[in-house]
Amino acid sequence: MGSAAIARWSAAVGLWKDNAVARPAAELGRAEVLARYRHLREISKQHHSAALDFLSKDAVMSQARRLGLTQGKTLILDSMDDLNLAFDLAIHTAPKDRSRAIDRYARAAGLSPESDEGLVLDAMRHARFAIIGILRRHDVAGLVVEDVFRGGEVWLVDEGLESSLPDGATLATRLCTPERFAMTAGVLVPIDIELIEDAIADTPQLLRNRREQLIDDRRFAEAIYRVALASGVMEQVAYQDTISKAG
Repeated sequence: MGSAAIARWSAAVGLWKDNAVARPAAELGRAEVLARYRHLREISKQHHSAALDFLSKDAVMSQARRLGLTQGKTLILDSMDDLNLAFDLAIHTAPKDRSRAIDRYARAAGLSPESDEGLVLDAMRHARFAIIGILRRHDVAGLVVEDVFRGGEVWLVDEGLESSLPDGATLATRLCTPERFAMTAGVLVPIDIELIEDAIADTPQLLRNRREQLIDDRRFAEAIYRVALASGVMEQVAYQDTISKAG
């Protein structure tokens, strides 16, 4: 990125910080929204990478095994991107008697809650698994999506999804909300009602939940990911931002 581009990007981020809080979304320009999104997205990628250091190899392998990504003690992957689903669950979920990797990382990081880094990390700690349906393009930037299980509309900013998904598409993802708009936390799973039904059938314990409880049950996300991998639907997904970490 050249110096002129950096200056424009910095100015746009600064303009958002100075003025966006008091302004309705309709008054925000696409350029400043996307500048803010890209800034926060880069921070979220750094947090994801750092959070991986708080996962043991055994924890990742255990989660991969539950998704059907192992044979014995060996990872069996059609694509390295498949491992992102195991990372998502290992970072953002944990059994009731254990802490989550994202929380352990947050305690160690000790970030100021007033900083953008602290803002994004707090949003990531409160990220929620969701089934979303694409309703329409947002007037400024991104998409307006429906939270299928919880109800309500969400302003989602994601350049890749905005440019590639048609209205009416449905996805499973994890949403965090560091600003008035939401962002995905890294994973995307194309989904339909048949896949949801297969996931519930694959994990009969989920039937004990009421509809409003089902979406927050960590086993539901795991079942969705497992069935999606087995069905081959993940071959349709090409990640622009990966949460995996080399080495």
